[in-house]
Amino acid sequence: MLRDILEREGFEVVDAENGSEAVALYERTAVDLIITDLLMPEHDGVEAIMAFTRINPAAKIIAISGGGRIGPRDYLEMAAALGAQRTFYKPFKRKTLLAAIEELLAQP
Repeated sequence: MLRDILEREGFEVVDAENGSEAVALYERTAVDLIITDLLMPEHDGVEAIMAFTRINPAAKIIAISGGGRIGPRDYLEMAAALGAQRTFYKPFKRKTLLAAIEELLAQP
């Protein structure tokens, strides 16, 4: 769903099956922005955010979550503390996500 939304808006999208693949991809591919779910196999989103910010402390990251054992609020607060500049509970509005993307991409 995210891929379709972003490609329709003209963004080039690179995606990964899980957190481990996302980190490996980020190490070898220049991207302007990362959108990560927090509940993923192999590395959860929190672990991935820590890896992204180790690779690039200035990484622009949006974290999304629909919940889990401790609830989406706790996961998203943890993601923000670790470096995600924007966080969204699922479901989120397309327009809100696109505004956050544009805002982050406009920052140096």
